Amino acid sequence: MSLLKLYIDQQVLHSPQVLSIRSRIPNVPVSVVHSSKEVYKSVSSSDNPVQKGKTILFLTRNKGAFIKPCPGTRSYTCCGYQILHMGTFCTMDCSYCILQAYFHPPILQYFVNHDELIVELDRLFLNKTLARIGTGEFTDSMIWDNWTDLSDLLVPKFSKQSRAVLELKTKTVNIKTLNALHHNHKTIVSWSLNTPRIIKNEERQTASLSDRLRAAAKCESWGYPLGFHFDPLVIYDGCEEEYAYVIEQMFSHISSENIVWISLGTFRFMPALKPIIQKRFPKSKIIYGEFISGLDGKMRYFKPLRINLYQKIVSYIRDFAPDVMIYLCMEDDEVWQKSLGFVPSDYGGLSKILDKSAEKHCGLDTS
Repeated sequence: MSLLKLYIDQQVLHSPQVLSIRSRIPNVPVSVVHSSKEVYKSVSSSDNPVQKGKTILFLTRNKGAFIKPCPGTRSYTCCGYQILHMGTFCTMDCSYCILQAYFHPPILQYFVNHDELIVELDRLFLNKTLARIGTGEFTDSMIWDNWTDLSDLLVPKFSKQSRAVLELKTKTVNIKTLNALHHNHKTIVSWSLNTPRIIKNEERQTASLSDRLRAAAKCESWGYPLGFHFDPLVIYDGCEEEYAYVIEQMFSHISSENIVWISLGTFRFMPALKPIIQKRFPKSKIIYGEFISGLDGKMRYFKPLRINLYQKIVSYIRDFAPDVMIYLCMEDDEVWQKSLGFVPSDYGGLSKILDKSAEKHCGLDTS
């Protein structure tokens, strides 16, 4: 999706990052604003604010923390991930995307005060505890390389320390920048995977399954550790066979030894997202499954259905990679036990399990 408008916060008008970004999109109309309300008003007045928000880029400062804990819930096992909050929203258009309801209004927003970001990272790297950090919670990690030097900043920065790993999550094939960067195995490049049917019907403007896997193979050839995220798994007639196909294709492109982790999570959504999907994706059927209200207030598939699908997916993966690290995203101990045969507390908690896998594949040192 093409940018149609660039808004710049007057406070950052002359920052090096803003000047660099403007040079990359010279033909996009620019407006300098004194308040974010001016930008939000232009989007909110649209008949389709979500769609319009994907064509507007707002350059501003992050007035809060860049590094913050992932917003999990006490009701389900959380992985202890930390978010590197460098921007919001996405140019792609997935029907199930929580960002449609999370931001009011949704808009592409990029934070250019990188001097403060670097200070936070330097402080984090001094800690003796291991940290797993990602940029893909409130956006897609790799869309920004079209306009910014974000990967050029972060990947070499992480390569010079041994306390933390950076995970870049994407549904794109926008990896060209990564080839020339020194990463020292401290950056994990991850793809969200789904069946070709879900990609075609529910993930507009994303890369195809085959293109994602070819991009992953290139990153593997460049020495990057890899991750894969089957989230959301969607239940429909024939889904088990189609997910088996995805897994077979994944391992035909990638060596299991270079996979740091694979996460599984079934489709879940806040009730507020349902009318948005109905309006923006009238042909979508994903919200009409057998759902109940979960402990976190989100609608989730009936637990036996989730467990059954997890068991099948785990068995498919284990056929190719018996020892690869698999974990569940936001599930309780019963689902863990019945799906994977253990609960995270048996091994010190999910954070410790994932830390050990990162240590193994990324050469981290917590001594």
